[in-house]
Amino acid sequence: MKIGNGIRLIQKNANPVYGEIAQPVSEVNYLDYDFRTPMDKPVTGIRKRMSFNQFQFIGIMNEDIIAGIAIVDLKLISNVFVYVYDLNSGELFEKSILQPLAIGTAIEAKPDTGSSSFKQFGNSIGITTNKDGSERYLQVSLGRVVSIDVTVFQPAGFNPLRVCSKAGYNGWVYTQKVAGLAAKGTVACNGKKYQLTQKDASASSDWSCGFMRRETAWNWASFSGMLSDGRRIGLNLAAGVNETGVTENCLWVDGVLTKLNMAVFEFDRYQPEKPWKVKTTDGLLALKFQPVGKREEKTNAWVIASNFKQMFGHFSGWMIDSSGEKILLDHIPGFMEDHYAKW
Repeated sequence: MKIGNGIRLIQKNANPVYGEIAQPVSEVNYLDYDFRTPMDKPVTGIRKRMSFNQFQFIGIMNEDIIAGIAIVDLKLISNVFVYVYDLNSGELFEKSILQPLAIGTAIEAKPDTGSSSFKQFGNSIGITTNKDGSERYLQVSLGRVVSIDVTVFQPAGFNPLRVCSKAGYNGWVYTQKVAGLAAKGTVACNGKKYQLTQKDASASSDWSCGFMRRETAWNWASFSGMLSDGRRIGLNLAAGVNETGVTENCLWVDGVLTKLNMAVFEFDRYQPEKPWKVKTTDGLLALKFQPVGKREEKTNAWVIASNFKQMFGHFSGWMIDSSGEKILLDHIPGFMEDHYAKW
């Protein structure tokens, strides 16, 4: 069933399309899903809406900064965070806001063309797109401290990763990932202004939603950068989540996607500032990650909890793309994450 140039995720049988999805998903029509309890009792109305979680994360990086921006809608509460890390000075700005009942938070269930927004007491974050989703506009205003105005470009030939996997006995998660995109704009933080150009700035996006497991944990790796020959590269790896019959592991070289098998992360959870390693079981990737900074947060708010550590730093190592080329990597900026969540 199609809308415009894509499919609706939930089909006529009231279940989602599972697995890797080649076609664009124009809408995640989650209210059409036949959602039931583990004892097969239908879940409807406000309880159904409250069980559906959504989030979007944008990563931006060049030789000077790594920035992360997220809007998370958990219905009972929303959480947004913004951080900017100066790779030269080691200065970190970060701000996190929790909002009961997700007041002022909105995420449209359209991965390519929908908008995401948050507003509260002079703080605002907006992520919008043009009509075909080829440009994503990020605007952040946190009082007089931070102002971000960045455009992320997704060329027509770029292949996003689209995956829908089962989550627990009665749920599912849809995730759409892109990395290795060009970006341009400005990031102003604490009196400093960083200019991003398409020649030197890269970006990634993580758009996810679903009837998720009540309690879960994962590791995640992502980078976006450029090779010395000018080609753009991107990576997305995860372990511990979205792995029911499929993985969300892949790499991009100039927008061409290469699917990867299971990811194995090696790190010290209690000393995450030490170097990390990650590899895939198909032998197509082996990387080392050197953290240079981190953002961490622990939240224990009634029925919702989170133990979050996101490291930023540089990757080195090698990966093999779908053409069989072995690509050597050195000092590529990106993220590593260790996260426990209850929602």
